[in-house]
Amino acid sequence: MRVCHTLHQLSSFPVYSCAFLSSDELVLGGGGGQSRTGVKNKLRLYKAIAHKSLEQLDELELDKGEDLPMSMAAWPETKRVVCGINSSEEALKITSNQNCRRYALEDNKLAFETSANTLAVNTEDDDYQKVTVLSPDGSLVAVAGKHDLALLQFPSLEPVADPVHLEKGEIYDAAFSPTHLVLVTTVNLLVYALPAPSPASTSEKAAGKQRASALELVQQVDRPNLPGKDAGSSFRAARFHPQNPNILYTVINTVPPRTRTKNSPRRAFICKWDTNKWKVTNKRQVSDKGLTCFDVSANGKFVAYGTGDHTLGILDTQTLAPLSTILKAHELPPTVVRFNITSDLLVSGSADNTIRLVSVPDNLTAASWSSWIIVVVTLLVIIFAVIAQQMHLAAY
Repeated sequence: MRVCHTLHQLSSFPVYSCAFLSSDELVLGGGGGQSRTGVKNKLRLYKAIAHKSLEQLDELELDKGEDLPMSMAAWPETKRVVCGINSSEEALKITSNQNCRRYALEDNKLAFETSANTLAVNTEDDDYQKVTVLSPDGSLVAVAGKHDLALLQFPSLEPVADPVHLEKGEIYDAAFSPTHLVLVTTVNLLVYALPAPSPASTSEKAAGKQRASALELVQQVDRPNLPGKDAGSSFRAARFHPQNPNILYTVINTVPPRTRTKNSPRRAFICKWDTNKWKVTNKRQVSDKGLTCFDVSANGKFVAYGTGDHTLGILDTQTLAPLSTILKAHELPPTVVRFNITSDLLVSGSADNTIRLVSVPDNLTAASWSSWIIVVVTLLVIIFAVIAQQMHLAAY
C-alpha cells in the first residue's frame, strides 16, 4: 500500500538520533561530530503534524568540542530526553566524561538538567554512547558504548547495577521487557534479569539513590541459522513487542562469502522470537544490504526499518509481511527510524541533512492484505482464462 510521506530538508544538520516527546513533538540530535567540519552539534525541537508539516521550535547548540548526540530516548510523561554526548577534550582535562545527559522541555525550550559518567574516552579508542534505551515504565535507562553497559535509574541517572563489560563481540543495542534486559551484541543476545530494588539507607532514599548490584545473566542466545550461504551473521538491533513481552524482534545482518566472481549480497533479516523458548518463530529477508536502523510501533502493529541502499520499509508485526516500501528515502543510508507515541507517524533521519515524515494509517495492515488478495484473485482469473483458451484451441 502507498503511504503519504514527505522529505524535509534541514539546514546543515546531519541527523543521527531522534525521539518523540508527544505525538507531534520531535527532538532531533545531529551535527558534524568532534571533527572540525564546521557543522555544529545540536539538539533541535520540531513540531510535526502528519507528514507535510515540520516547524522548528527550538535549537540547543552544544559546547565547542563536544560530540554529537548519537543515541537518544524520551519519556513523554515528564517531557524529558536522555542522550549520549561525549565531553570535549578541554572538559576531560578537568573532570570525567559526562556522556549521559538529561534534558527537559519547558515552554517549548530544551534545557540541560544533569549528566553522568558511564564511559571513559581516550584518543586511542573512539568510544561513544551508541545505545540509549528506556524501560517500559520509565524507571530505568540502559546506556552503552562498544563494550560497556550501564543500567541507571531514570530520571536521576544513578547506577542501579554494576556495569557490564563485554569481553567478546561489540554492543549494538539493548531492549527492555518488564522483567528483563536484552543486551544485543554482534555474537549473541545476553538476557539479564532486572534487579529488584535493594534496601537503601535513609540518606540514599532522600537522595533518590539505590544500591547497585550485579546483573544476573539468565540466558545467552546464539545467532540462528539463516537460509542461504553466508560467511556468518551478526545481531544489530532488538525490540520487544510492546503488548507482549514474550515476543522479541531482532535484526540480523549477514556477512557475504568471499568469491572470485561478483560480490555476494549482504543480506538482512528480521526475526521474530518466542522468548519463552528462545526460538525463532518467523523470519523475513528484507534487503540485500545491511539494515541500519529499526523500530517497533507502540501499538504493536508495525515494524519499521532502514537499509544500506537508502530504503525505508514497514512490516506487519504478526506475519512480517511487507506493508509499505519507500525506495531512495534519502540520499544516504537512514541513521534512525522512530514511530511517534500514537503510532500514526514515522520519522526517518539521515546524515544527508534530511528527515522523512511518513503518515501511517491505522488500517495499513488490513489495506495491504486487501491489496494482496486483489492481486492474487486477479492472477488466478488470468491463469484460468489462459487455461480455458488453450483447452478451447486444443478442442479444434
